[in-house]
Amino acid sequence: MSATILVVEDEPAIQALIEVNLRRAGHNVLLAADAETARQLVRDALPDLVLLDWMLPGMSGIDFARLLRGDARTRRLPIIMLTARAGERDKIDGLELGADDYVTKPFSPRELVARIKAVLRRHAPQATEDAVELGGLRLDPATHRVTAGGEEIGLGPTEFRLLHFLMTHPERVHARSQLLDQVWGDHVFVEERTVDVHIRRLRAALEASGNDALIQTVRGSGYRISSS
Repeated sequence: MSATILVVEDEPAIQALIEVNLRRAGHNVLLAADAETARQLVRDALPDLVLLDWMLPGMSGIDFARLLRGDARTRRLPIIMLTARAGERDKIDGLELGADDYVTKPFSPRELVARIKAVLRRHAPQATEDAVELGGLRLDPATHRVTAGGEEIGLGPTEFRLLHFLMTHPERVHARSQLLDQVWGDHVFVEERTVDVHIRRLRAALEASGNDALIQTVRGSGYRISSS
């Protein structure tokens, strides 16, 4: 399953190199050459990860990262700093600010893609193509299939994304608003009760395999998927 990655880099050749390799890895790529353009893109819709150059025209990458970490909406947005500043003090500053990783130039495109995958696996496992198993269910994002006991379960695209998110965050209770942001996107404005409709559809699809009970309603809070 592809992730949406915002690349904030002002050097056209490096920007193009990163874009080609990320698209080849199956990701959606948003491009910005400065922090102000990146801010607008983030306001429009949250990406899954920001790949951020330290040295940018106007606002620096480190100051932009500080803005993201200071906003409740973007506080947990994964950030990888990409910079020619290889000094230990610079790395410490970037990581202490809240960057999830720090890649120095020149860099290997393959290593960069691997590091992005590692950060996504920690922070947004639903954005990777790793198969996940829970309570007799197996969901494979690469083939877009859900199986139970070897039998395939047919799901619509929204139910598939909803189940994928729940299965990658087992036992956690998610409010309807959180599910809307994570599954539909925080730029999509729909009623919170839309979640209830899709939860009912998902349970109905899982009923034949006996896995519908895995999806639990937590009164007054939201929904969770149980591992047992």
